[in-house]
Formats: sequence, structure tokens, C-alpha cells
Amino acid sequence: MNTQTHESMIARGAPADTGTSSKTLASLLLAAGVAALVVMADQLMDAWAERHVIAAWIALWAVAVLAIVALRGLSRYAAQQLMQGLDAWSAGVASRRSDRRLWAMAQNDPRMMLDLQSAFDRDDSEDSPAQNLVVLSQRRAARIVRNRLHYL
Repeated sequence: MNTQTHESMIARGAPADTGTSSKTLASLLLAAGVAALVVMADQLMDAWAERHVIAAWIALWAVAVLAIVALRGLSRYAAQQLMQGLDAWSAGVASRRSDRRLWAMAQNDPRMMLDLQSAFDRDDSEDSPAQNLVVLSQRRAARIVRNRLHYL
């Protein structure tokens, strides 16, 4: 990637590294898990901690360190899976929105509609190319009925 493109991406606010988001999310998940385990341990040790303050403090620190060690890999995996799912969902939404915009523009522009229809015909005929006009028109009619484009 050249410098101008990279600088323009940063100026537009595009993320420079997609791994940063999952690392941040993993850190937040880890912090939430450790906090939950420390609070639960504090609740369980509440009556005992009144008489043994130093021991309770050491035990809570031990729970926190063990929770960090135990939950580190799990939080990374969960964050990566969540980010991949969100990226796939976002790409699907963008693709559908782009298709709707293109279709709306094509309905107002006959040249664009003709281009789309010829692209659909080419896509249909890639498996077995039509040898004559009758086969091509039959495929086109079937595509129009299948895609519910007969109202055009």
C-alpha cells in the first residue's frame, strides 16, 4: 500500500489494523471476567475476611491472577470469533445496501438496466453458452420469472 492511500485511509477514519479491535475487545472481556470472579470470591470470603484481613487480601489477589491466566486464551478466542461474525454481518449489510442502490439507479436509467440484464444473461449462460437466440430468450424469460422482474 502506498503512502498516499494509507494516509487517505487514516484521514477517513478507517482502522489501520483489524487486529486492534479484537485485542481491545479481548482485554475488555478479560477485565470483566476477572472482576466477576473477584467479586464472587469476595462474597464467598466475606465472613472469613473480617478476622483474617491480610489472608483475605492475598487470597483475592491469588484469585485475580489465576483468573487472568485462566481466562486469557478464552477471551482472545471469544473476541476473535465475535469480530469475525460482526465483520461478516457488516459486509453482508453493505453488500445488500449496495445492491439496493444499484437496482434503484437501474430502474431510473434504461442503459444501466440493459447492462444489468445482459450481465444476468451472461451469468446464466456461463455454465452452458447459448448457441442460438431461442435458447437465450428462453433463459432470459426464465430468469425474469424466477427473479420476479416481470413487472418492469
